[in-house]
Amino acid sequence: MAKLYYHYSTMNAGKSTLLLQASHNYRERGMVTHLLTARLDDRAGQGRIASRIGIGEEADTYDARTDLFAAIADRLSEGAVDCVFLDEAQFLTKAQVWQLARAVDDLGVPVMCYGLRVDFRGELFPGSAALLALADEMREVRTICHCGKKATMVVRRGPDGKALRDGAQVQIGGNQTYVSLCRRHWREEIGDRPAAGEV
Repeated sequence: MAKLYYHYSTMNAGKSTLLLQASHNYRERGMVTHLLTARLDDRAGQGRIASRIGIGEEADTYDARTDLFAAIADRLSEGAVDCVFLDEAQFLTKAQVWQLARAVDDLGVPVMCYGLRVDFRGELFPGSAALLALADEMREVRTICHCGKKATMVVRRGPDGKALRDGAQVQIGGNQTYVSLCRRHWREEIGDRPAAGEV
């Protein structure tokens, strides 16, 4: 039975690597996958899902105007698809998450979404909030803070290297811009908690 899956984490946890590995596993068994990624994230090139470890695949792109139900239905009209994989799911709109849910329910195709849960301010992305509400199954992809605890937050660093507290929710960047931290060290970075030894 088809389901809507949400694999979430902070930055640099290996979400894209897991997506590409899962798609490879399907294809290795003679199945067909359909890959989608956000048009605005072109760090690896337009229409490409790539991992920091060097693997990548071409993908169709979507933006806030894309009707994902129609896009998946169009792709299915060209031939069977065993699973749809969607990267950068935090950039989905609430309406698009409903479109994915309809594709699962009405078209019978599993959809696996991979994305961030919260932004650098500690707030849910709209796509993430909708997926947390609507997904049939959710799986946390874990990574660790520099202290060894599970990282659940991310800071965005400005040009001076200091953590930013304000700004646009979406800003494309990699390791030079974002750092994954546990909640305690995130609070310390944004000035909500005294640094160790200052209490």
